[in-house]
Amino acid sequence: MEFTVDQLGGYGDRDLDADLARWFPDRPTIRINEPIRPIEPFLARLPQDAAAALAAFDRRVRSGTLPWVVDVTDDSYGFDFAGNDCQILDSDYETTLSDDDVWSIASDGGGNLYVMLTNGRVAVWFHEEEVIEANTQFDNLDVFLYSIVRYEAVRAHALDRAAVEADFQALAQPGALEPEVGLLAYLR
Repeated sequence: MEFTVDQLGGYGDRDLDADLARWFPDRPTIRINEPIRPIEPFLARLPQDAAAALAAFDRRVRSGTLPWVVDVTDDSYGFDFAGNDCQILDSDYETTLSDDDVWSIASDGGGNLYVMLTNGRVAVWFHEEEVIEANTQFDNLDVFLYSIVRYEAVRAHALDRAAVEADFQALAQPGALEPEVGLLAYLR
């Protein structure tokens, strides 16, 4: 069955736990040791469905119940860009954003951060240029989680790349399909 972005609405609440239990039953859970800045001001700026998805993800992170399938650490979740003297440029390389405009949800393992924007999209903040990448975004957090869980399942040899690739193609997310740095590019 091909999935569409609309069909994945609510994935984080509805299906994420089952996928994590099926493919990552023995993974340790993420533990955040440092205080995380309050998420409520950012949630208030999001569309309702995006706020619900991020609030559910935040509960998993803060409670220590999220298995290690995304790189969520003290240094990546709720990252304080201003407090760490990091700039956030929008993809036009001119518009300056602030911590009020993004919420970092994870690292890609190479210093870049996956961030949620106030429109509900998930993007990569490229650390070398301190910019939000235009060509590696996901429509929303549910699609991002669905994609990253399957990406990690392929890396763990729990799923075949071909099955994941078909879903990624159907979803048409730049963050998965970008030829050089999308998730599929790293599964070759």
